[in-house]
Amino acid sequence: MEERQVPGPEGAPDITVLILSAVEDRGPKGGILSLHGGGMIMGGRRDHVSHLLPHVIEGSAVVVSVEYRLAPDHPDPAPVEDCYAGLVWMAKNADELGIDPERLLIAGVSGGGGLAAGTALLARDRAFPELSHQVLICPMLDDRFETHSSRMVDRDGVWDRYSNLYAWTSVLGERRGGPDVSQYAAPARAENLSRLPRTYIDTGSAEGFRDEILIYAGRLSEAGVSVDFHMWGGAFHGFDMTVDHAAVSRASSATREEFIRRALAR
Repeated sequence: MEERQVPGPEGAPDITVLILSAVEDRGPKGGILSLHGGGMIMGGRRDHVSHLLPHVIEGSAVVVSVEYRLAPDHPDPAPVEDCYAGLVWMAKNADELGIDPERLLIAGVSGGGGLAAGTALLARDRAFPELSHQVLICPMLDDRFETHSSRMVDRDGVWDRYSNLYAWTSVLGERRGGPDVSQYAAPARAENLSRLPRTYIDTGSAEGFRDEILIYAGRLSEAGVSVDFHMWGGAFHGFDMTVDHAAVSRASSATREEFIRRALAR
């Protein structure tokens, strides 16, 4: 486990990354850029990396977790630009990190899942680096509150519509819900989803992000992207991390781990 200061976006401060790698070097590995959850308003680089540790322990991956700046102190585009800067650093230093540059994955949970999707769009549009896979775990994709599910969770669970409204307003300010929101901040707004990496994306059926995730998965597939989509019946936001002993949580975690394992072995 190592922490480094690496270059941030142009004109912005350096960012801290947490690097997790196996003690024993077993040759080139896949690289996973990990983006923590917390609605882009809370959390840090040590959050939400535990589900990736099996791949590090097996010697099949190096994980780089980014300490991106948080809203409202640092609104859009600071969070997604920090994540992209972390991805660029990982790709440019692949040899030093022992990473195969043809096996670059990006993974994110909740707000980090939305940032992962936005960073993948940035990587495509800026033509560097080329990602092989994106893993979007209950991602936060849409600031517009137009779907049924975005309004259905009311003062219940770990992330209801009021939490979501506060977070999006912190990130976007008065632009939230309006026409001047970037696709990199709210990937559901992207008009072109072609040429994106193979995608794992999941949601629970009792999840406030459910409908935007369903729509995004469908649009990715229509754009020619290979998509592994899973909706877990009865599951709420963050279910497999907060109630990890439940049968549905174990099934979800095992399914995601197997997808990542196949991606790293490509």
